[in-house]
Amino acid sequence: MPEPVRIVTAGRLSEEAWRPFGWLPVADTDPADGHDRLAFEWSDPHVNLIGHTLDEVVVLPAGLRCDVLYRHRTHTQVLMPLDHRCVLAVAAPGTELDGPVATSSIAAFVVHPLEALVLHRGTWHWGPFPVDGPSVSLFNVQGLRYREDNESADLAAAGASVEVRVGA
Repeated sequence: MPEPVRIVTAGRLSEEAWRPFGWLPVADTDPADGHDRLAFEWSDPHVNLIGHTLDEVVVLPAGLRCDVLYRHRTHTQVLMPLDHRCVLAVAAPGTELDGPVATSSIAAFVVHPLEALVLHRGTWHWGPFPVDGPSVSLFNVQGLRYREDNESADLAAAGASVEVRVGA
């Protein structure tokens, strides 16, 4: 029997839609500036440039397949695409991703160049992967020791599959 496939259409990034997964930075003149804070349990914040390519995922006729999500329990993470539109799949902290039913908690967002976002500690995430080309470069702030705190959930092994599509 083939594994169930859940289709998730990536929506536009907005403050309200993103709130379960993190927050969107605001201008320093916005009264909400500073309300949310970065957290690094191991006191190891680190800034670098990272990238993702389509070679890392299964490309389908109508989208990309999300087989594995990752989370960091000890720190928040900041991501900002620099050069291309991309897609990011997420599930809220505390979500158990242990079977096909769990895929109903996965959401996806299109992120445009220079749109920054912050992932709460423990937010499951996949990508961001490029939409408009073979790769995307990302400004990244996360714990320097993230490899020691990089839990994964293998959706395919749990009998689940998610196809992420980008809307018009």
